[in-house]
Amino acid sequence: MARRLALHWQILIALAAAVAAGVFGGPDAAIGGLPLVEVYGFLGTIFLNALKMLIVPLIASSIIVGMVGMGDSAAVGRLGIRTLVYYTVTTLLAILTGLVLVNVFQPGIIGGRPAGEVLHLGTLPASVAQKVEGHGMGELVRVILRMIPENVVAAASDNGRMLAVIVFSLLFGFFMMRIPEPGAGTLKAFWQGVLDVMMGITDLVMRIAPLGVFGLVAKTVANTGFAAFRPLLGFFAVVVAGLLFHSAVTLPLLLRFAGGIRNPYDHVKAMAPALLMAFSSSSSSATLPLTLECAERRAGIPRRIASFVLPLGATVNMDGTALYECVAAMFLAQAYGLHMGFGTQFVVVLMALLTSVGVAGVPSASLVAITIILSAIGLPLEALGLILVVDRVLDMMRTAVNVFSDSCGAAIIARRLDAGNPTADATDAEPA
Repeated sequence: MARRLALHWQILIALAAAVAAGVFGGPDAAIGGLPLVEVYGFLGTIFLNALKMLIVPLIASSIIVGMVGMGDSAAVGRLGIRTLVYYTVTTLLAILTGLVLVNVFQPGIIGGRPAGEVLHLGTLPASVAQKVEGHGMGELVRVILRMIPENVVAAASDNGRMLAVIVFSLLFGFFMMRIPEPGAGTLKAFWQGVLDVMMGITDLVMRIAPLGVFGLVAKTVANTGFAAFRPLLGFFAVVVAGLLFHSAVTLPLLLRFAGGIRNPYDHVKAMAPALLMAFSSSSSSATLPLTLECAERRAGIPRRIASFVLPLGATVNMDGTALYECVAAMFLAQAYGLHMGFGTQFVVVLMALLTSVGVAGVPSASLVAITIILSAIGLPLEALGLILVVDRVLDMMRTAVNVFSDSCGAAIIARRLDAGNPTADATDAEPA
């Protein structure tokens, strides 16, 4: 039986086909009187709806299972706290890096004009523009209020109120670890089952991703031609610059000064096989077995540290993804000509930080998180069609950054906990 073509190749082929269909067909092409642009829009809408369908159960189950995966708090208290602090700090540093770069270079502005005018994005209704531009310092208070829902079921029914669902999921997972059996085991099995089911549905949705990508990109290219690529090259460059800075400067500095590792780039060499796997597969979850083996055998990290930090990181630590989400949301806002004040940018940072925790470690899953951020600041989800043109390559890059950050965390935490001789400890362990 012939092997199925890998998803990344399918998406790359779909992108090429979408560009060709959009360029050669143009906005007026039709079959039997049916405009092809409407067909492209239909395919893209189906894909977007499928992504939105996943949001609540996927992120809630992922966060709860990740919290429970920390184990008995009495036994892993110091390890758990240091792990969460590391993940929070590095993710926040990544987001702020992206935020600074996107504000300095403004890839959504071309020649002093919003890129949306070149891309024919259309004009947002005045009510939406007012909603986005109206976020000021008072919005900080409203963000805190939205974190505590008066009705979590009602919040879960609206994808625009995911902040409340995320906070509830974190609390639920935290206290679920503290109830006695058999309740704890029953709940753990339930949420693990929900996560397994949602991962299966996510895999199914990703199988139709090539069609969705084709529809969204073909519609954009048909309406704009190659003009769509000019602003996207700026967006692409800003994301790549942010990822490179975070992985080549921020994380090595943390290894050197927080982990006491004299030559941080030795760690890069040790983790190279896992990083290449992450880059080619765009899946931190699929890379996890190799990440564990490289961490233990090549980087000398004790198994008791690696086996806790790395699996948790594959679920909740998404530095590259969070940076990408922040830059994508800001780029699209710039393209629509919307002024993003401090309050709105705070919302973007906070949402990128929290949604990156719930992003599944599978290819293109960050699209789910971006839909949450766009909804939160009032931007139309159809704008996703723009960034899909360059999303695949960026997905590969940010996944490698995610995995590298996980491994740096394991190395730093092992040193900070004074784990003894990690090389000897790892040598005595079985391969991952």
